[in-house]
Amino acid sequence: MHRHHRSLLAAAVVLPLALSACGGASGGDDAEEFEAEPGALQIYSSQHRNVTQAWAEAFTEATGIETQVREGQDSSMGHMIVEEGDASPADVFLTENSPAMTVVERAGLLAPVAEGTAAQVRDGMAPSSGLWTSVAARSTVLVYNTDLIDEDELPASLMDLADPEWDGRWGAAPGGADFQAIVAGMVADQGEEATSAWLDGLAENAEVYQNNIATMNAVNAGEVPVGIMYHYYWYRDQAADKEGSANTALHYFGGEDPGAFVSLSAGGVLASSDMADEAQQFLAYVTSPEGQQVLVESGSMEYAVGVDVASDPALPTLEELEAPPVDPFTLDSDQVVDLMTDAGIL
Repeated sequence: MHRHHRSLLAAAVVLPLALSACGGASGGDDAEEFEAEPGALQIYSSQHRNVTQAWAEAFTEATGIETQVREGQDSSMGHMIVEEGDASPADVFLTENSPAMTVVERAGLLAPVAEGTAAQVRDGMAPSSGLWTSVAARSTVLVYNTDLIDEDELPASLMDLADPEWDGRWGAAPGGADFQAIVAGMVADQGEEATSAWLDGLAENAEVYQNNIATMNAVNAGEVPVGIMYHYYWYRDQAADKEGSANTALHYFGGEDPGAFVSLSAGGVLASSDMADEAQQFLAYVTSPEGQQVLVESGSMEYAVGVDVASDPALPTLEELEAPPVDPFTLDSDQVVDLMTDAGIL
């Protein structure tokens, strides 16, 4: 077996946790110094900082409830909450991708989401369990260099990238939670055997990069013709200076292909919270029309999931994506890590 590695991650990267405050609460910058501010709603978040801060500040302004945000990465933060158990200071958990939330859910640490909150989110944008809800969404896309490959030469399915003809011709960032969520969707849609075979193809064929932005930059620079990532990195760059995307375009697989997987950013309330009412209020605010508009105006270019809330007009609609019908409750990040480790990717 041979592998192409520009910036191989031997395992999923675990970054230090940090915390920030809104509405008057305060804290330090080091996880070792974390101390929950009395009276402040504790928001553990692996969502993008600008989005979480915008929500927290708007919520405090609307309700007068102070918040404190502790930041981290999806997988590490989910497992940290499980380790903390009922003693966790967390009242609310926000994720970038839903598998991190299912880790906490399966540990029995979440309270049911209030019915009114669940009703604010589009159908199909929450798990069958009712123990958390989506707060935003992002689409899998194929970014391609328009100087190196024509659109009619692109793979018909994400699964085709495992074929030998794509050897050394595509890039991905398998060490990150984003890509691992895509693989979790593939397992749920295609099964473990097909996914394992695809991961073997990735190990043989793909150029490995550190993250989505590095993948996009590599495609833009002509290192590889195509790459797998989430949509919003491209749209952000296009809205800015186009430095990392000027030579590229996006291809949406559609047709309920695994490459059309839509990952949900999740929000949940911890059952152990001593501010349960305020935590439910926060989740209700984030999914409300007002809170979803905060997301749209944050510049994150993620999809709004609220009923009748339009995402940024530059984006295709969620309906146009034709995503595979995957129950997010079934997505298992630990299973994905095991499969990727077996394939020699992690």
